[in-house]
Amino acid sequence: MLYLIKNLQMRIKSLEEYQIEKENFEKKPENFWEEKAKKFVWYRKWDEVLNWDFKSANVEWFKGGKLNITENCLDRHLKNNGDRIAIKWIANNPNEKNIELSYKELHLQVCKFSNVLKSKGINKGDRVCLYMPMVPELAIAVLACARIGAIHSVVFAGFSAKSLSDRINDATCKALITSDGGFRGDKITPLKSIADEALRSTPSVEFCIVLERTKSTIDMKDTRDFWWQDEMKNATINCNPEQMKSEDKLFILYTSGSTGKPKGIVHTTAGYMIYTQYSFENVFQYQENDLYWCTADIGWITGHSYIIYGPLLAGATTVMFEGVPTYPDAGRFWKIVEENKINIFYTAPTAIRALEAKGNEYVRKYDLSSLKVLGTVGEPINEDAWNWYYNEIGNKKCPIVDTWWQTETGGIMISNLAGINKEKATFATLPLPGIKACIVDDKGVELEQNNIEGKLCVKYPWPSMARTIYGDHQRYFNTYFSAFPGKYFSGDGCFKNDEGLFRITGRVDDVIIVSGHNLGTAEIESAIDEHQNVCESAIVGYPHNIKGNGLFAFIICHQKPKKEDEINLEINNLITKHVGPIAKVDSFLYVDGLPKTRSGKIMRRILRKIASGITEDLGDTSTLLDPAVVERIITEVKNNN
Repeated sequence: MLYLIKNLQMRIKSLEEYQIEKENFEKKPENFWEEKAKKFVWYRKWDEVLNWDFKSANVEWFKGGKLNITENCLDRHLKNNGDRIAIKWIANNPNEKNIELSYKELHLQVCKFSNVLKSKGINKGDRVCLYMPMVPELAIAVLACARIGAIHSVVFAGFSAKSLSDRINDATCKALITSDGGFRGDKITPLKSIADEALRSTPSVEFCIVLERTKSTIDMKDTRDFWWQDEMKNATINCNPEQMKSEDKLFILYTSGSTGKPKGIVHTTAGYMIYTQYSFENVFQYQENDLYWCTADIGWITGHSYIIYGPLLAGATTVMFEGVPTYPDAGRFWKIVEENKINIFYTAPTAIRALEAKGNEYVRKYDLSSLKVLGTVGEPINEDAWNWYYNEIGNKKCPIVDTWWQTETGGIMISNLAGINKEKATFATLPLPGIKACIVDDKGVELEQNNIEGKLCVKYPWPSMARTIYGDHQRYFNTYFSAFPGKYFSGDGCFKNDEGLFRITGRVDDVIIVSGHNLGTAEIESAIDEHQNVCESAIVGYPHNIKGNGLFAFIICHQKPKKEDEINLEINNLITKHVGPIAKVDSFLYVDGLPKTRSGKIMRRILRKIASGITEDLGDTSTLLDPAVVERIITEVKNNN
């Protein structure tokens, strides 16, 4: 075992240090990342820091090195911080007792479940699918896979049986870890029943381990299904971590797959480890003994990087929440902040807007003075939501980190560092030190000046970047590296203001051509959201006899508009002011909800069909959080015609 240096911290503590870090990276990028790598436990040091070729989409970091990520998440903390709480779990039901696992206790549980997996024949390189609610056992199972060198593939516990079986089959998973059910607000998701349906068409699965959570009545298949609790009773407590090569696969995580076959994004061990701790400590300005809460689900990349790996690598206490922000009422988040004295809070703009719509009375009854840093993730945040978040939740004293990154990037790429460098509403601001982001025009020419808009790319490798799409490297190359040779293309549009700050304008594929003009939906939606009565909006294109495409706005209001003509005019005036008259909306529909995936993304293809008059054959809606929203929108359209 090789400890390279004792100081495990990577936090930049001042603007001066920030500038030095940026300069060090620009001068010697490989040296920059090598210094970061020295802060971890290795079994064998690397022979080469970086080997890369974007023309073939092949990247290798720290080649020749050997390590285990769980050694760095758990074992290295045991001597000095073994009694510190690693995971604090808060149940869906506010009356259910919380669970706290110290680093020693988490290490013990991970070792035991590692041995359970090994006893069932799971070996290094085998794929294991996890389909579980937000319970401590999910984190334990993830880390147990990593400890023995198995590749974990977490599937969000809101996906359908078909979505689950598709992902299991693509990765040819050998085992499935699930639960009898999961609590979500006032509902129980029948996870085992869904899993049973999926397992009818997954020949690679040899066994299934089932956690008892809801005490639901379920079917257990002899010789295939085993109870988690029974297996853990008999498991031994010692499990040495498997020595992994730097580029060995750590996990496969599937994108939502709203169009086409889901992409199995592959992340490897060493680079991902280094970057998640580095970005966690710096973006959130984590300090020892801070209590950190990310409200995401581990079924998504945010949960992987910033509930499990990033915080645990840093020796932090990470909060896991089983429930939803509005159960039993819209004050649940703020009640948790008060009771636990949360210091760092990281959530999605979707949640912020939803809670803003419920009114300030749910906020002001709680003491939020423990908060030091606020963060947003998942989509660009509009100015109204940003201001509410800053004023009401942060009491005008907490910096907001508006983080841009992707499943494919593995970690946060563009963000201010809390309290270190400048923040600005609706702007992700600047690439982190170590990231060479750039904006290009349609021909791939880099636009180096300020006050420009184009497509967001990255022109130099970073340690946590995805290495491939599982089983289909050509698709990986075609998707991310073919559009602009020599660069990673994010698929997002980006604006850089006169200060050089980056603002993400939305997916390029969400661009609508109106009268020959390319209009990004994010910018128009941000303008609409400025209206005092607007909670959230979604813009889509639909066939227009004159313009080619017209703009259709689906809008959620705080209060149902009494005079729609008046609010329509007010909204179009705002659009004219913020975007231009060419972007004015042609058709409006006021709705009580939008069709969103469980990760909070609006499923625009459904809205496009509805706006075009198509109400049948809407495609797969299994990933929607609330499928009934679609029916209500269709009814509203018919009532308006």
